[in-house]
Amino acid sequence: MNIMLLKRLAAIAMVLILLVQLTACNPNSPSASADDTYQGTSSEEINFNNDSESGSQDTDDSYQDNDKDEIYTDDSYTSSNQDVDNLHQDNSKNEVPTDNTSTSDNQDADNLQQDNDKDEIHTDDTSTRCNHGDDDPYQDISKTEFYADYTTACCNLDATFRSKHGLLSGSLEVSGQYAKEAENRPMSEEKFIRNTATIYLDNGNTYVVMDANGDEVMRIHKAGGYITLEEVAAYMYAFGGDGTIPANYISKKSGRPDSSIWGEYLRVNHSYFIGDTDKYPYEPELPDISGCGGSLRYYEMDIGTTGTTTPGYAPKPYVQGNKITRGAARLVYARYDLNGNGVYENNEVYVFYTHNHYNDFREYLNYYGGWGEMFGNVTGGGEYSSKTGANPTPYVQTAYSDFSKQ
Repeated sequence: MNIMLLKRLAAIAMVLILLVQLTACNPNSPSASADDTYQGTSSEEINFNNDSESGSQDTDDSYQDNDKDEIYTDDSYTSSNQDVDNLHQDNSKNEVPTDNTSTSDNQDADNLQQDNDKDEIHTDDTSTRCNHGDDDPYQDISKTEFYADYTTACCNLDATFRSKHGLLSGSLEVSGQYAKEAENRPMSEEKFIRNTATIYLDNGNTYVVMDANGDEVMRIHKAGGYITLEEVAAYMYAFGGDGTIPANYISKKSGRPDSSIWGEYLRVNHSYFIGDTDKYPYEPELPDISGCGGSLRYYEMDIGTTGTTTPGYAPKPYVQGNKITRGAARLVYARYDLNGNGVYENNEVYVFYTHNHYNDFREYLNYYGGWGEMFGNVTGGGEYSSKTGANPTPYVQTAYSDFSKQ
């Protein structure tokens, strides 16, 4: 009896052992599936996190490299700092990951394409681009070598690299005392015509200067440094509305070429011009100027010339060695969106040149060699800078027309 019971118990035990073994070996076991799924998910998460850390490190390295490209000339140097920020933004998008599983990667690729488009200059369906690409071509070039084989800047990025090293983007010619007039200065109803066409390229960072026939003469780049009257006048007409000035200008009334990376091409005095004709009766009243109760604020800046015949000013070049002799030549401009509609109307944009320290002015007419009729104190027969013998003639109105070719 006892023997039979023991045999039955042993048989039951054997069956239970077999069942346990079969369950452990079954590939469809729920517990095994759960374990495998968990392990697979952990592996993917680890790989994803490693990729993210690598990407963040690459981005940090990119910003560290871009920080080396900042432009330092003077604390008051506004335009270069703005354009270096734009350069940082462009450079930080240049590395596009090959993994297309991330939405941010696709956005980076789109941004890169947009930045490349901005660097292309389009004129009459043709496209040109500086041949140095996104690399700084002036890193290891001395100023002597640079100016020995000089050409003007080919695009705004090129101008940015030049300004980083204190190298000009425009003409090297120092202006004379008087503005050079174009042979063809169109008139309408006995008024000189101001060109209303404004052509911007390179994402708004390059301005096309044309002649009276609508043909392109030169291009002015927002990041560049300029010294000639024609170039600085065009620059301020194109970019002066947001407070930007050429890269080689500082907002001070004195400066030493030997302490600036710009050397002999340093220019000074970007400051507020009051235009108060009660205090300075020899000055003609400029259009809507705040000093006479108007709503436009004007600013002035030096134009370095080869000398002057203006009484009281030494007939010396603007820069001699390490000294600046400011002379009597100034550019005075105003450009403000008075009605806040985002568009600059004709009565909101003015650029004037005075060769004799605010006694007489000529308006820049937004084309090469386009200078309006002289008006002011000496023009009216008044005594130079006299508060008692002044006789300034009024601002000479201009007509308006679009010179661009359709």
